[in-house]
Amino acid sequence: MIRSAITVSLVEQARKGPFVFHGDLEAACRSAAELGFDAIELFAPSAEVISSLPLPALLSQYGLSLAAVGTGAGMVVHKLSLTDADSSRRQQAEAFIGQIMEAGAQYGAPAIIGSMQGRWDDQVNQATATGYLRDALQRLGEKAQTLGTVLMYEPLNRYETNMCNTMKQGVELLTPLATKSVRLLADLFHMNIEEATIEGGLLDAGAFLGHVHFVDSNRQAVGHGHMNYEPIAKALRSLDYSGYASAEAFPIPDAVVTAKSTIEGFRRWLR
Repeated sequence: MIRSAITVSLVEQARKGPFVFHGDLEAACRSAAELGFDAIELFAPSAEVISSLPLPALLSQYGLSLAAVGTGAGMVVHKLSLTDADSSRRQQAEAFIGQIMEAGAQYGAPAIIGSMQGRWDDQVNQATATGYLRDALQRLGEKAQTLGTVLMYEPLNRYETNMCNTMKQGVELLTPLATKSVRLLADLFHMNIEEATIEGGLLDAGAFLGHVHFVDSNRQAVGHGHMNYEPIAKALRSLDYSGYASAEAFPIPDAVVTAKSTIEGFRRWLR
């Protein structure tokens, strides 16, 4: 059974980012529970912040799970990436991700690598950057296995990275890895830009599919754009997908309307 989740950001520098709830974790958990979500997806400044939160009590009080933890603050706040030309910066990036993984694993939640994958450029060519990224995913995948969880790698659209833009490219990146603890995150917004069809992209991901960002074509809530969800739902059913569908969406016109639209769309198409 596919489970529902909603995003919560505690990163001040990401206040304009595509997260439904910002700042107040307890209020976000209360709203998520009242609307019937199964979980929250947390975007925090650091592992230390996650560990300092009253998260166990809040999840228990509101009957929620932790679906995933984002690592994007490493890029947004510290400008770290796994493909940086500077080896010490790459090591810092990997350490930051590893710490977030450890914090999330306490709740059985995987970490997500999106913006921290970086990009290739004049300093680091495509082949070298791909090697850096693949090697880091191998090590982090091994760490995920020791933690009893998995790692989610997210292909992004061409305006955010030039590493992997499609699910097929993501599969090609992950297939050579010895670790089997790295999965793909399929973000419907990015897929709407890059895939010939979103359902085709999901089928390309196949067994690698581990997490879905459930949004509309304009990065708003389900029902606020032009996305056709019927073939998407059909593709997910054909894959027997049983992970989370999480709303990483702009809170337009506000967080409550976005959350309500998301859960209504989730129930219509995925539950």
